[in-house]
Amino acid sequence: MHRQQKRWITIGLLFLLLAVVIVSAGIGAMSIRPLQVLAILLDPLGIHLGVPYDEGMASVLLYIRLPRVVLAILVGSGLAISGVAMQGLFRNPLADPGLIGISAGASLCAVLVIVLLSSLPMLRFEALLPRYYLLNILTFIGACATSLLVFRLARSGGKTMLTTMLLAGLALNALCRALTDLVTYLANDQELRNATFWSMGSLGGATWNLVLTLLPFIMIPVLLLPGLAKSLNAFALGEREAAYLGINVKRLKTLIIVLATLSVGACVAVAGIIGFVGLIVPHMVRGLSGNDHRSLLLNSSLLGASLLSLADVCSRTVIAPAELPIGIVTAVLGTPVFIALLLKQKKQLRTVVS
Repeated sequence: MHRQQKRWITIGLLFLLLAVVIVSAGIGAMSIRPLQVLAILLDPLGIHLGVPYDEGMASVLLYIRLPRVVLAILVGSGLAISGVAMQGLFRNPLADPGLIGISAGASLCAVLVIVLLSSLPMLRFEALLPRYYLLNILTFIGACATSLLVFRLARSGGKTMLTTMLLAGLALNALCRALTDLVTYLANDQELRNATFWSMGSLGGATWNLVLTLLPFIMIPVLLLPGLAKSLNAFALGEREAAYLGINVKRLKTLIIVLATLSVGACVAVAGIIGFVGLIVPHMVRGLSGNDHRSLLLNSSLLGASLLSLADVCSRTVIAPAELPIGIVTAVLGTPVFIALLLKQKKQLRTVVS
């Protein structure tokens, strides 16, 4: 595919994201038309479209809808670009950030916090640290601790063994899930309900403060990972071949693991477990722009942001006024897409063989 075509695909995905932001911000209990959304957003910049709206619409959009839309963009972008990086690192299209235990470690810490804070009042530090932020911080620490342990187990003779890392990740995944099940088994009904709802994923707690807190953890990987695109292209040929081409393989592996953990750990901490985004989006983008990581990373980030924003719209409107956990929405929408992609690849393989 020519560079010009890839550029147009990127521009198209950027316009798709802008359209999704405008439409999704207007959908809800109080309907706000797209032109009204634009008018409310552009008025503070001195650009007046002449479209009437009342102060109630502006308040709902700026303080309730927009933080949630921005949070969806950050989480979707972070999960998708981390998925591309991990698939490139393992040279396996089925690799996912959860594969090395990041999500499982975060989930274990979150369930522990939910249960212990309800059972042991002496652990509540409400005056010093709000409960919500305590959950986010400890969940992020759990994600980092798990990935660091996997990374440490995979180190041998100054090198990182990817096969060992994969197996260590599977083992820690199983251990963390078993411990999570044990904690939920011991929890009372209310604790079990809270832990179960968190594990299904939600963007319902979005505020501007939360968005600003999450921003550096997502934007650093989103900005730095595209800079590793050429190295990932060389790494796709094999570790030895990448080293021959002058790539510092050890540094590349460390950077990708650290950046993916930073992004996914922060996403899980604020939004719970949201599956399929990091797995499905890279496959969809490969079908559009090919396997070149120079376009794959950026385009996956844009498409992941758009798809999670649309999933969030489904989450808050399908059974309104109640809210459907967004993890359920991504699973229901992602599974058929993934199966369709597998069938398409199977058909292409048969064509090549015949």
